[in-house]
Amino acid sequence: MKRNLSIYLFAALISIGFSSCEKFLDVNDDPNNPVNQNLPLSAKLPAALLSTVNQEAIQLNQLGSFWGGYWGTNSEGINQYFKEKTYDGPSIRHQRDGIPIWENGFQNLLYYQLIKEQGQAEGAGYYSGISKIMQGWTFLRLVDIYNNIPFDDALQGTKFPTPRYEGGQVVYQKSINLITDGINEVKAAGTDATIARADIIFNGSKQLWAKFGNTIKLRALIRQSQTNNQAYIAAEIQKIQAEGSGYLELNQNATLKPGYENTAGKINPFWETYYRNVQGATTAAYDNLRPTSFLIDQYKMRNDPRMAKIYQAVAGDYKGVLFGNPTASAEYNRAATSALRGPQENGNAAAGLLKSALQPLVLMGSFESLFLQAEAAQRGWIAGSAKTFYEQGIQASFTYNEVPTASFAAYNAQPSVDFDQATDKISAIITQKWLSLNSINGIEAWSDYRRLGLPAIPNSLGAPSPAARPLRLMYPESERQTNNAEASRQGGDQVTVDKVWWNN
Repeated sequence: MKRNLSIYLFAALISIGFSSCEKFLDVNDDPNNPVNQNLPLSAKLPAALLSTVNQEAIQLNQLGSFWGGYWGTNSEGINQYFKEKTYDGPSIRHQRDGIPIWENGFQNLLYYQLIKEQGQAEGAGYYSGISKIMQGWTFLRLVDIYNNIPFDDALQGTKFPTPRYEGGQVVYQKSINLITDGINEVKAAGTDATIARADIIFNGSKQLWAKFGNTIKLRALIRQSQTNNQAYIAAEIQKIQAEGSGYLELNQNATLKPGYENTAGKINPFWETYYRNVQGATTAAYDNLRPTSFLIDQYKMRNDPRMAKIYQAVAGDYKGVLFGNPTASAEYNRAATSALRGPQENGNAAAGLLKSALQPLVLMGSFESLFLQAEAAQRGWIAGSAKTFYEQGIQASFTYNEVPTASFAAYNAQPSVDFDQATDKISAIITQKWLSLNSINGIEAWSDYRRLGLPAIPNSLGAPSPAARPLRLMYPESERQTNNAEASRQGGDQVTVDKVWWNN
């Protein structure tokens, strides 16, 4: 872990933020010579939020979209994303060519730590409270991916050069407590004229930050559904109920709104990665990534109108690919399979996932919150109708994917969708949640699959064995080089063998 990151790393993030999103990071200090002490909280918070949401929407979403059953590659892209298709843990953790989820995650935690400390010193409860909520989010995410990690000893500079790891379950509990503290701190914060502009997610809304924090906690509790930890879950649910703000509701989305522009360095990164660059040329990911045949089949069996909003038809039909297909085949060529649909393929109108180069970036959609509530209600953990939450989750997903509201009734009446007709209601909830998260939050889809085996996603044809599935990531080389003794104490460290604590 990069424990010796200094203030200058945070300053570097700020300078990147200045260059990429100057509208919301415009302050009077020289952005080319940033110093932590003279940067206001109103400049630091949006940069940290930007870094977190970018990691979620690009790095984590991409890995999860492969392992959560959404994405594969066409025949032209058969040699790309090889480590993801083969569950190659050593390549994924490689210091030079791997996927730096650990490093980026702990850097984000450090950014929030600096904001939290400055916010507490200045009596700026909005900033310190939001930082605690986002630290809780990030610690939970790292446990979901690596299991045991440092918590108490983390983010303290050189005080603990080899920080002690703590069990994933312990870190979960401490993270939930941290989010609770953050909610209370935001609610108690005094008036702050800077927060509406600096908070590029909720524009300074105390209510929405409380709802968001509670929804993160509900996600963390739902993750424990198979752990025989009901007493703890019930106690935490009671705390959420006592707090009283509830969860994110229909059309209450946690999205990043930094003021994107269709110019170099200021464009929405999802658009620029998976669709077109600022010159309008298609990207390599757009050209070579395709939906899996399994995903397309799930849409087709439900006559799902989202499919036509998200993907392009090929000769009047929608065609997917096989994840991990080891050999090129004309059937899965670029021209024979369905690419993402964007405005240029949609009469210049917003499409399902690709709306415009300036669209907000999703951190958590209301559809995810509603499906979490549906599952919690179905399990008897919270009050309310599981059916109502389920149907609202579908409606929220339709709205996000530009599906007309009038399409819902006919869709919902189908036996394959109607909640009343579902023989396994948890499976129905998770399947619709999976459809709603498609290419938006793939890491959550992978976590649900690890937890419940739902939906029945086919394995990669490039898997090391037919039964091998990705269960977690290995600790990165950077951590092995600097904190190997602690990392080695955590037991097994294999992608397809060792599980995170809640995956029983």
